Amino acid sequence: MQPLLGYEARFVAGFFITLGVAAIALLLAVLLGLAGAAAKLSAGKVTQRVAGTYTTVVRGIPELLFILVVYYDLQRLINFAYAQLGNDGGFIIPPFWAGALGIGIFYGAYMTETFRGAMLAVPRGQREAALSLGLPPQLLFWRIIFPQMLRHALPGIRNNWLVLLKATALVSVIGLSDDMMAVANQAKAKTREPFLFYFAASIGYLLLTAASGTIFNFLEKRARRGLDDA
Repeated sequence: MQPLLGYEARFVAGFFITLGVAAIALLLAVLLGLAGAAAKLSAGKVTQRVAGTYTTVVRGIPELLFILVVYYDLQRLINFAYAQLGNDGGFIIPPFWAGALGIGIFYGAYMTETFRGAMLAVPRGQREAALSLGLPPQLLFWRIIFPQMLRHALPGIRNNWLVLLKATALVSVIGLSDDMMAVANQAKAKTREPFLFYFAASIGYLLLTAASGTIFNFLEKRARRGLDDA
């Protein structure tokens, strides 16, 4: 008897699709987090307010509701814009990309606060010393601020990633039919074995979180090279 009643291949494929959604969402969240943190710490009042509004609004909305808004309302907005330009519209965001986009934007708000706190943890004197030596702002960020900021940000990134990863289970609600949760739901409906398939999906997520913990342990240890021995 097959362990998953013939659904093994679909679960393996769903495992990697789930990981793909999470990875793309993480990349978007990190980029938005860096931009949002820079905006919040900038001297411009407008950029501060835009970033503040983004983090306040997004963090006040449930994840599922935000994903639904991105999937349904963003499509309608894009099609409306197309219609105003004289096009027929009919633009559809695939559930995979809608899920990754929605989760990425949502956790970008949390990453913003993670990176903002990490940037503030870098001693201001180092910025001033680098600027006094004529270091361009781009090099100042990548050579001085970013390596130290990353050390402070990694625990927060780790926590956000683990929650983001589990949030991918919500993407099946908008029609993604081949991720782990969707496969589990379909298999459960056909075989009437909910415990078996939900347990299998739980094991899949547990494997992802365990592997993530190992990777982040390595990254945090590497980021603290020379400090723990001091």
